Amino acid sequence: MTHDELHEYEDVAEQESLSADRSQYTIIVPVFDRVEADWHIQIALSLAKGRRGRVVIFGVVHVPEGRSLSEGAALAQMCRRRLDDLRDRLKDESVYIKPRIRAEHEPWRAIAEVVQEEEGNMVVLPWHEEGTQAFLGTNIDVLLSRLPCHVLVVRGTPSQPIRRILLPIRGTSEMPLMLEVALSLARTYNARLTLLHAARVREDAGSRRLYNELIRLSRRNPWLEQELRVDEEVVPAILGRADEYDLIIMGAAEAELGSDLRAVGSIARSVRRGSTVPLIVVKTHRPFSIRALRYLDGDKRLPATPISVLVDKWFAENTFSSDEFKDIARLVELKEAQGLTISLGLPALNEEETVGNVIQTVRRALMEECPLLDEIVLIDSGSTDYTVEIARDLGIPVYLHSEILPQYGTYRGKGEALWKSLYILKGDIVAWIDTDIVNIHPRFVYGILGPLLRNPTIQYVKGFYRRPLKIGDKVQAGGGGRVTELVARPLINLFYPELSGLVQPLAGEYAGRRQALERAPFYTGYGVETGLLLDLVERYGISGIAQVDLRQRVHHNQPLTALSRMAFAIIQVFIDHLEQRQRVELLSEINRTMKIIRYGPGRYFLEEVAISDHRRPPIITLPEYRERFGITDREEPDSLQELDSTNQEITP
Repeated sequence: MTHDELHEYEDVAEQESLSADRSQYTIIVPVFDRVEADWHIQIALSLAKGRRGRVVIFGVVHVPEGRSLSEGAALAQMCRRRLDDLRDRLKDESVYIKPRIRAEHEPWRAIAEVVQEEEGNMVVLPWHEEGTQAFLGTNIDVLLSRLPCHVLVVRGTPSQPIRRILLPIRGTSEMPLMLEVALSLARTYNARLTLLHAARVREDAGSRRLYNELIRLSRRNPWLEQELRVDEEVVPAILGRADEYDLIIMGAAEAELGSDLRAVGSIARSVRRGSTVPLIVVKTHRPFSIRALRYLDGDKRLPATPISVLVDKWFAENTFSSDEFKDIARLVELKEAQGLTISLGLPALNEEETVGNVIQTVRRALMEECPLLDEIVLIDSGSTDYTVEIARDLGIPVYLHSEILPQYGTYRGKGEALWKSLYILKGDIVAWIDTDIVNIHPRFVYGILGPLLRNPTIQYVKGFYRRPLKIGDKVQAGGGGRVTELVARPLINLFYPELSGLVQPLAGEYAGRRQALERAPFYTGYGVETGLLLDLVERYGISGIAQVDLRQRVHHNQPLTALSRMAFAIIQVFIDHLEQRQRVELLSEINRTMKIIRYGPGRYFLEEVAISDHRRPPIITLPEYRERFGITDREEPDSLQELDSTNQEITP
């Protein structure tokens, strides 16, 4: 039986046809964190070859109900490693591996989502009879009716090469797809098919005609070994011969009269209980009816997902480990395949003790040994030590941020250096790391680049790490991050709970796509990290942001008075953003001076210090920037009026 003939009968039996303009038949294979998927992928590849289609693979982590989805973060990292291994082994196949790992209490929702995203024609699922409700988040029978595509439900994995396949058939709508699955696997494994027909099964005249016609066509197929017609009930007929075969393929139960609901069925379940032979149950797709949809969902809309669950889910799916990206050659392949360029900016101010080691370590690993970076540039904020001389002696381009775009003035602060560096750096992806890292390692750079290269939907990546705090001669492991824990994270949880899963929102190692960064305003001082996060989450949602564990970072800790000034500036940024978001004036005036308590010999006094970040507009609003980067066909900013307030302080 040829594939063309088989497809003709499938169309007739299901009263549906494949879209004429669909370029590829798509088979979806979810890879679960605790289930072996190689067999499922092989089934899908065998079918895809016959259809000249493709296989889409994605990772799913199941977190038991009642536990936080954030607990799936470690399993998600393991699942990504499995996908990386599959990517290596399947590089010559027509396979697309989706970069995002989905953490779910109910994995069926992720499966249905991917089927819709990829316009899937078929999905291959594992069948866990015991505990199926917990494993997929819904009963397997209900899931067959929820998914708008063909479904293969697979129990077991062949322990030896497949040589003989048993195909119990009757004149049902599943029969054409069953034959296609069987023929595809027979061709892949050079196996032989046995068609088994139990004569005691009741069939109407139409079913018998379909059966006889398909049998007539199948007899011409070289993979068909024999046809057995037996005068038995179907279950005893299958179980009595199962041990002679390496695989059984059968159809799902027909829907009851007046219902569109499908089920694996009692026959398939009896075969599963009575035999250890691997089993595939085939269900063909039929469109939903209103009756079926109401039955499945109780005629009620599903409630909105609470923000805390969304954050837990984001934490599991978008928290990476730098170890996932230590294969730098793979990152280079991803970069080149996407036609991207990458720039590393090094903001610096009096870092002569560490800047040389930072430059040499990163350049050697990520430019000389593997060309991941296209350029490294130091942006200096007016160092009075040998920072600039060290960088220049090492052959690194150096720019003083006060001399970049001088027509717009200049401010002190790291944020000012970052904003102006966008004009200097050329890459499609821009990364920044601090230059005071004592234990510098290439992971501080490739770690924050990895998610951007792997997942095109991610726009911005933050690093996080454990920060030992040195007090005198003692080091407190896990200490540090005092402004983060006492100011930034409490304010985020209060006003931006969607960002509450970020471990270190103020970390100085981050990277983003130029198209996102150039449209964001930059605060010129301590508030730059906070401002970028708040703006980007409002623009792209939490799914556009990721975080990476960079392990441990050792750097020079700041004194408490400096941290107090930092906290004061960050609070101003929160108030400014809240006023913009809510379009309301929260304070009649933001106090931009802070009383600092000073101590001297035998006395203490107050010193008033001006602390205020200036807000630079999105750099894409500057005509010089648009000219430099040839921005002529992109959407123009709505207005350039923000340039008029470039030199203004944050004003409520």
